[in-house]
Amino acid sequence: MTRYRIKQTRSIIGRPESQRATLRALGLRRINQEVEHDGSPQIIGMIRKISHLVIVEEIK
Repeated sequence: MTRYRIKQTRSIIGRPESQRATLRALGLRRINQEVEHDGSPQIIGMIRKISHLVIVEEIK
């Protein structure tokens, strides 16, 4: 299964609550913080929802 490294690059100030909640659900709290997750459909959907706030890398 593919793993993803997700790094928050932009602030959540002024963002809708749903985007804030998505970042929190992924485990991101600060700018430049990185987390790794398996590539499940739920995680991929979260990444798409906040793609403008994060950088995503595939880990093989």
